[in-house]
Amino acid sequence: MGFQVMTLSEAAAQRVKTIVENSGPDAKGIRVGIKKGGCAGMEYTIDLVSEPNPRDDLIQRDGASVWVDPSAVLYLLGTEMGFETTTLRSGFTFHNPNQTSACGCGESVELKAADLALLARERGADAVRT
Repeated sequence: MGFQVMTLSEAAAQRVKTIVENSGPDAKGIRVGIKKGGCAGMEYTIDLVSEPNPRDDLIQRDGASVWVDPSAVLYLLGTEMGFETTTLRSGFTFHNPNQTSACGCGESVELKAADLALLARERGADAVRT
């Protein structure tokens, strides 16, 4: 069984499906990545996908498709993508174990690459328990 880069909450999957349904017949899902920017150094990116990149990792839940840019995988390993609506905003959220800090406005983050050796050890320990 393969390792899934990210997981989607039920709310995130529903929001992705709504975006795709409202974006025309060519829309297939969204693509998540990261780019340099903001006061903390990095920002999450979300783009509509009409033609999937075969190098991207595909995450699916409840009929929603999210592709992950290969250059972002090490920074997104173990992340749960959510969606929330509050009094002041609505948008996707990222609960990322690789995030070391965020700017005050919440638009940019500082990320470190995932520790692959630690992930492998944890995965091995999980396999022994099951």
